[in-house]
Amino acid sequence: MQALPRFSRAALAAAALCAATLSSPPVLAASATLERADASSAPANSADAATWRVLSRLGYGPTPALIAQVRQAGGARAWALAQVDAAFAASRLPPAPAPELAAFDQPLPQIFASVKAEREARRVLRDARADTPPGSAMTPPMAGNMNVKQASGPDTALELSYIKDSAQGAAAWRLAACSQPTLENPLLARLTEFWFNHLNVSADKGADRAFVGHYVLHAIRPNVLGRFEDLLVASARHPAMLYYLDQAQSVAEGTMQGERRRGLNENYARELMELHTLGVNGGYTQNDVRELARVLTGWTVAPQQPDGFRFAPRLHDDGAKTVLGRAFGPTDPRDARAGEAEGLTALHLLATQPATAHRVALRLAHWFVADQPPPALVDQLARIFQSTQGDLRAVMRQLVQSPAFWDPANRLFKTPLDFTCSAMAATGAGTDDERELRRAAGFLNNAGQGLHRWPTPDGYKTDAATWLSPDALTRRADLALALGRGAADLGWLQPFLSPATRARIAAQPVQLQAGLMLASPDFMNK
Repeated sequence: MQALPRFSRAALAAAALCAATLSSPPVLAASATLERADASSAPANSADAATWRVLSRLGYGPTPALIAQVRQAGGARAWALAQVDAAFAASRLPPAPAPELAAFDQPLPQIFASVKAEREARRVLRDARADTPPGSAMTPPMAGNMNVKQASGPDTALELSYIKDSAQGAAAWRLAACSQPTLENPLLARLTEFWFNHLNVSADKGADRAFVGHYVLHAIRPNVLGRFEDLLVASARHPAMLYYLDQAQSVAEGTMQGERRRGLNENYARELMELHTLGVNGGYTQNDVRELARVLTGWTVAPQQPDGFRFAPRLHDDGAKTVLGRAFGPTDPRDARAGEAEGLTALHLLATQPATAHRVALRLAHWFVADQPPPALVDQLARIFQSTQGDLRAVMRQLVQSPAFWDPANRLFKTPLDFTCSAMAATGAGTDDERELRRAAGFLNNAGQGLHRWPTPDGYKTDAATWLSPDALTRRADLALALGRGAADLGWLQPFLSPATRARIAAQPVQLQAGLMLASPDFMNK
């Protein structure tokens, strides 16, 4: 994380105003802050409150066009239900990244080739630099179509563009998708974030950096309202996941590769059980983890294949195995399909467990309803998940029709990404402004929620206790004021602010009022 920035006086004042409107000093715990905010930061009109809730939870906040859509649909509840099908239809269509961001959305064989070319260019440059006397001029070589740049200064690292451009393009796409409802259906963008976080990979792991954007668009996005098992398989077979949790390196014990003897890597099998499906209390043992790792041996990357995946029979453990009491193998080592089928059967077994249904239901309820969702809602969603064989569209339909989703007592505080996307959507920032996208990405990095950069496989938390702090309020206020300075009239936000917030903002200088709306506690809640 980068060093804390020097905040402007206006940002500090805005944060103080936010804390004051929340009716508590910013040093209080997040839960106490939100409880005291209940009465003071709610819109006076119940229809406005429902519109704010649905647009902030099934998307990233209102815009004038989205507000009009809600009215035309007959209200927030009708719009919410219609959005489930609209998002599903949108997920069936290919995404449309701007041409300048498209480096990350190439076919996988091309991504593999470009990464290989860049790494070779880096090796050539390192060798050339090692052979160049100190102080001598060095002409950077070219490698394929890669542009090689030599940064100034004798000790500055040489830099190549493809991998970095791919990672930055993927992050820019996510920001554009969440803040531009005309580019991406809001619920589709929101569910893409949810499922990416549930099946997290990190661009900060070197092997993954160029593949994360493709993973978002082609493993996660098309499957967010399909069958959970299909989503799980798409994630398991994608190079980003195969690299991130080292599944590409997991082979049957004693396998010889060259002169090296290799064996199991249990990382993916462990996280598949603990995080992606059953949950830590899901009834499995360490022996189940090891047996699952044996089942999945041979699942690895294939740089020349369109989907980047291959099953390698010679790396597979073809012996007898038992996972969750289910017997696998032995298999004929000459039958490639039988070995790969073991892995698919194991994924089906995990995807259809009651513990998996409960874990998915609980995480969806955390994301869309409350930090402490009603147990009855979680049980209801889990039953729908099981009865429909993991139909995520059916689960979402149930969620948006549940009384708990609409209950004002069930509050959510925006994460840094929520806040950034909603502020950009409200102001129209970043539509075609690279500077705004860079500023937003920098804010997220400083806030600890850099896009595609969460380092651990558990994904980031979304509860208020994680993200609400004095420093967080000041950072948000700084961004809010910056975006507010260039915004058109934000008067359409007024109905979504409480009378107390409107009165406090009206007492401030006119040039600060747009930014103060974005920095208000009302805007921080979903």
